[in-house]
Amino acid sequence: MKKIVLLTVGIILACIFLAHLGPMIGLIISSVIFYYAFKEFMKADKTFVKVLLGIIAVIALIATLSNVPAFVGLVALVGLYYIYKNWKKEKESPEVDDPFTNFEREWQKLQKTN
Repeated sequence: MKKIVLLTVGIILACIFLAHLGPMIGLIISSVIFYYAFKEFMKADKTFVKVLLGIIAVIALIATLSNVPAFVGLVALVGLYYIYKNWKKEKESPEVDDPFTNFEREWQKLQKTN
């Protein structure tokens, strides 16, 4: 039953991620433009260059802020990562939770180290 829930939630999160892929690409591009425009703005000496880079930085900042739905896609991507980790963890740990079996295993480990 747990795998069915994980699969359903994973499919829904994958759809959300794919729906927000465009704004995520826009967010990345506008953030890079803003970063480099601001970085060059701080280094510039001439007033005309500072004004031009300031205008570019403001436009890029507005474009970055308009791509807020991209954060929903990022949250969906993080959710997909956790679902993948839980799915993988379930497959890797088929150990029995019998206390006597666990005690015997730990006892064997202790005897090997001595």
